[in-house]
Amino acid sequence: MLTSANFEDRQSFALRLMVLRIAAIVLFTLIAVAFWKIQVLDHQRYEQLAERQHLRTLPLRAPRGILYDRNGKVLVRNTYSFTIALVREQSANINEAVRRLAAATGVDEVRMGEIVANAKKRRDPLYRPIPLIEHATMAQVAAVTARQVDLPEIVVQQLPTREYPEGGMAAHLFGYVSEINEAQLQRPEFSELQVGAMIGQAGLEKTYNALLQGKDGKRMVAVNSRGREIEKLGEQDPVDGDRLQLTVDADLQKAMEDSFRASGYSGAGALLDPRTGEILALSSLPSYDPNAFASGLDAAAYNRLNNDPLKPFTNRVIQGTYSPGSSFKILMSTAALEEGVITPDTKVFCPGYYDFGGRRFKCSRQDGAGHGVVDVRHALEVSCNVFFYNIGAKMNIDTIHAYAEKMGLTGKTGVDLPNERDSLVPSTEWKRRVYKQDWYPGETISVSIGQGAVNVTPLALATMISTVANGGTLITPHILKAVDQGTGWVSAGAAPVRSQFFMKPDNLQAIRDGLWMVVNGAGTGGNARVLGRDVAGKTGTAQLIGNEAKKATQGKTDLDLRDNGFFVFFAPRDNPEISGIIYAEHGLHGSNAALIAHHVIETYFAKKDGHPLPVLPPPTTVKGGGQ
Repeated sequence: MLTSANFEDRQSFALRLMVLRIAAIVLFTLIAVAFWKIQVLDHQRYEQLAERQHLRTLPLRAPRGILYDRNGKVLVRNTYSFTIALVREQSANINEAVRRLAAATGVDEVRMGEIVANAKKRRDPLYRPIPLIEHATMAQVAAVTARQVDLPEIVVQQLPTREYPEGGMAAHLFGYVSEINEAQLQRPEFSELQVGAMIGQAGLEKTYNALLQGKDGKRMVAVNSRGREIEKLGEQDPVDGDRLQLTVDADLQKAMEDSFRASGYSGAGALLDPRTGEILALSSLPSYDPNAFASGLDAAAYNRLNNDPLKPFTNRVIQGTYSPGSSFKILMSTAALEEGVITPDTKVFCPGYYDFGGRRFKCSRQDGAGHGVVDVRHALEVSCNVFFYNIGAKMNIDTIHAYAEKMGLTGKTGVDLPNERDSLVPSTEWKRRVYKQDWYPGETISVSIGQGAVNVTPLALATMISTVANGGTLITPHILKAVDQGTGWVSAGAAPVRSQFFMKPDNLQAIRDGLWMVVNGAGTGGNARVLGRDVAGKTGTAQLIGNEAKKATQGKTDLDLRDNGFFVFFAPRDNPEISGIIYAEHGLHGSNAALIAHHVIETYFAKKDGHPLPVLPPPTTVKGGGQ
């Protein structure tokens, strides 16, 4: 029996069912309308959104800081080059992409494949572009651009690159930049850098990399599924590296290198201001062209340079160590005078030899004759070995070593260039430590003329002669003069004085007079004479092979058997403004090194006086004798 309650329940259920049906119809209608709107009305908009499914952050390389000489002349600048790179994430077939790129640009497919393989080994992110063609030509860039549809995974990047003076001038001073390697990426100072970053690897580029590096910027872009850029979403500009002003004078640097090349000798040279330690010129030959690294030096070319027996990568100024020969007599004179072993008026008779311990040591005259009676001035002038043998016999090796420390001939000079080697003047402690033996007085005889265990860098010799030039202050050679971080030039500050001792005026004058006579009197440094400039200096010739051994190889002697030539100098004599060293590798005699120095000294004074810079005569090599 149907009661009123049951009837009401049925009506309520039917009503709820109807509401549910209506709700379902409305919901599905709304869904249909939404799909219609998305697929029809908003089709174009959502198609673009679907295309914009990749975001990229592209690095914007910061240009390195520009290098200027002391007079504001640009020495090292930046230019821009194109790099063609592969984005693996956007490639369905990497090998095919490399093949097509090789066909379009003419670049070796195998070499590019090796680059990609190396990136895989490093586990570089797939989105990071892999540089396949650095410093691409405009023809290669045009070929890639024209085939962008066929090469969607290939991108062209414009990057700053270094530009150095032509011919590799001052290459060892500037150094070079190249791509950071995996080991360097692990170092704390490079923690913010990525694969592909360029850093200083030698010279000033390495020493002051933190200043020169700058800070990379970035560009955020949206790219489509084919990797093509659709929209730039934002950009952070790179910050240029700091500008550096150097102590170097470009004209003096050129004069030094021109003079070396005109002489036909390799070697090393440095010109300093003895009052401050500022380096005005610094050269090492043979050299290399740092532009080759900036433009992408391949492994084969690098290996040729690295294995070259002439060692063009070696900065001979600070990395070559040599016996200084008779230039060491300056230190012996200073030590003997200051210690009271001799006075400026002490005289020694030179018969042409010196007997010590049953052995006869010959003097420097080639004819075997003696120099007669000489004091320290004339002993320096004619480079009398016998005079200095007598001094050496009266002195303790540790006293000589102590003066070597005071004058910069031990350890490092502290110059702001990387990988400097230590200079050595022996001591009793050194011999016990290295050879487990005592020092013998006979060894001091050889040391007294710059032979034996004495082994120093050319720059150390430059600091020695600078100490005599300025009267006893051991300066620190340096190259950085000022820094501009965008707010104007700020001085880098004075380089620290390493040590100082007071040279008695009479002793100092005697040494200066003797060195002046080397150049302007009867000495072997006449090739460095500049009229009216009172150039003072000392030549040195260091044997690489003994005279008896030379006789045994007569007719077979080649370049490697020739003696090295040195010339240390300052000018003017009584108020020195410049000092320096010329080392002529296998230069036969110190007089040839003096000839190289002549052009540099003459250029300095011509520029100072506002006169036309001197022009070198036709190339020649002087074969003069003496020490």
